[in-house]
Amino acid sequence: MASRVVMPKLTDTMEEGVLLAWKKREGDPVQAGEALAEIETDKAIMDLEAFASGILRKILVQDGATVMSGTLIGVIGGPDEDITAALTDRITAAPSAGGGTKTSAPAAAGPAPALPAGSEEIRILASPRAKSLAAERGIDLATITGTGPGGRIVEEDVLKTQAPPTSMLPAGTDQPLSQMRKAIARATTQSKAPVPHFYLTSEIDMEQADRFRDQCKQNRTTHPSVTDLLIKAAAIALTRHPEINVSFTGQAIRRHARIDIGVAVGIDDGLITPVIRNCDAKSLDDISAESRTLIDRAREKRLHPQEYIDATFTISNLGMFDVENFIAVLIPPQAASIAVGTIRDVPVVKDGTVKAGRRMKVTLSCDHRALDGVQGAGFLKEFKRILEHPSELLPSKETR
Repeated sequence: MASRVVMPKLTDTMEEGVLLAWKKREGDPVQAGEALAEIETDKAIMDLEAFASGILRKILVQDGATVMSGTLIGVIGGPDEDITAALTDRITAAPSAGGGTKTSAPAAAGPAPALPAGSEEIRILASPRAKSLAAERGIDLATITGTGPGGRIVEEDVLKTQAPPTSMLPAGTDQPLSQMRKAIARATTQSKAPVPHFYLTSEIDMEQADRFRDQCKQNRTTHPSVTDLLIKAAAIALTRHPEINVSFTGQAIRRHARIDIGVAVGIDDGLITPVIRNCDAKSLDDISAESRTLIDRAREKRLHPQEYIDATFTISNLGMFDVENFIAVLIPPQAASIAVGTIRDVPVVKDGTVKAGRRMKVTLSCDHRALDGVQGAGFLKEFKRILEHPSELLPSKETR
């Protein structure tokens, strides 16, 4: 029986995907579980696998096309099988930011229609990094020959291209939205408008945490980052304040049995939040190793959907960019998220004298439908206390 190949909906936020390149051609044999094509979702680049074995009888969407989730893009069947029944959907390519229109044709009508000349996002196959760099330099992607898979334009191709003289540059450039930027726009709009946020800010003494990390550098092959300390401290504080590890469902407040902490990671065309699962049950070393691997793969856009969805709490750290203080937008269904600024050298008054100190500002964002100020303040106080006494981040046997 013929098997329909469709653009998957891998997460709740995914509405469309880009078919970057087919890895099989019409007439090629296919095994179940084998990679058929490379696709770009709202968060990652990944392989689309076949669900059935047979022959790739029909390709309905060409490389570089943007299509809605659920759209039929190909058919797998037997060599002599009648696949007419499988070809009942219509092909729909999403419009580009440059003003192209949706194109559609009956799937059974034969090869996919030619792409509209005005639709640059569909016509030109380029990585998000290459698109961004070309826009910054005023370089027309149509003038570049790609050296990536399937002729895809990659960052190196743009770097090798000479930008036009300043006098020839247009007054302004519209950069098409990437799949990730579209998802961020939807998620933040759905959060900031309907969710009643409130914010609590605290300043934390990080002198002991600095000393703790210095000791780890001397005594261990690998040492935790500041973000790793924040994850472990948050996990302990959430264990002691489970009322923060909740979601507002509309009719109830759902208390989560697990503490799954997301870490916001900025990449070229947006941000992604890999999730460290069961943080309360993991040691600082385990968290450090896992977060390092996840963050590296997040920057390469190689995470699987199950690795960046369903966090119960999120940490966003911009300290490495010398940001002193900021607030984070909640991403439902999370009821709380913490934003972390840089660790600063500041004058501190202690016992009537001024001394040098190390301070870090953090701001807790809360969903007022699920949390009140006293609850948020209690969690924030415990989070601060743990970081100011970092020996609590290690199992008791390691602190002796």
